[in-house]
Amino acid sequence: MGKLVRCISEDGTLLVMAADTTDIVRRAVQIHHTTNVCSAALGRLLTAASFMGHMLKEEEASVTLRVNGGGETGSVIAVSDSHGNVRGYIEHPSVEIPLKYPGKLDVGGAVGRDGSLTVMKDFGTGDPYIGQVPLVSGEIAEDITAYYAASEQTPTVCALGVLTVPVQRDIITAGGLLIQLLPTADTHVIDKVEACVKQLQPVTTMLTDGLTPVEICRKALPAFTIECLGEYDIAYRCACSRDKVEQALLSTGEGGLAEMAQDPYTEVTCHFCDKVYTFTAEEIKALAKKAKS
Repeated sequence: MGKLVRCISEDGTLLVMAADTTDIVRRAVQIHHTTNVCSAALGRLLTAASFMGHMLKEEEASVTLRVNGGGETGSVIAVSDSHGNVRGYIEHPSVEIPLKYPGKLDVGGAVGRDGSLTVMKDFGTGDPYIGQVPLVSGEIAEDITAYYAASEQTPTVCALGVLTVPVQRDIITAGGLLIQLLPTADTHVIDKVEACVKQLQPVTTMLTDGLTPVEICRKALPAFTIECLGEYDIAYRCACSRDKVEQALLSTGEGGLAEMAQDPYTEVTCHFCDKVYTFTAEEIKALAKKAKS
């Protein structure tokens, strides 16, 4: 179970969020069997999605982040509900490339930099908001910052990290920090934030030192008094179901289903959790009749 906190500065000028997503990223690694650099890319995007999902006001809303930088990993996707629960996948989870420098995974090199970050917010009304920005670095955090600046005109500081065990495919810790200036912030506040950010430690360092998400918010902004608005449990949670898979099969049409029915069994695997749904030929034929009608 992960932990996310939402805070505000006492003067009402800053929204601050931090999360420990170690368990979430470990679950993603178990499902997708990612290499360390792919774990870092997917883990960072999952953390960012959790922040953005938690900021949605509508109960049934969700946000989908898609990064495609033309690199070897292919597309990296993360989806969050309005509570910050996330799921995701990476197109090519077995990619391995040399370290950027000793001890530093080259996430940008694996993801690529010649592409875009797409953000889709579904508010449950059938009219989603879609924003897209060119990638800045492929390192995810800088790209999230660029998205907020370009698409939502919100000055943002984003820090995301995934610390892995060298050689082995395991996660030591993972998490993130998000700081946003509210409309009440003036140039004096901006100067204070910039001074704090210059001294900011990596999120994984603070988590390794035992700091909680609330303590990370306060340590990141020592020039401000930070008040916690709420602390929330978050998890890797897939929303797939047999009913949803049936609807997806129906969308292939009568012809496609009739072709599937030639096989004794049809298996459909969820991209997000690797759960396999099995349908007999008779069940597929029944769906084909339903599609016809």
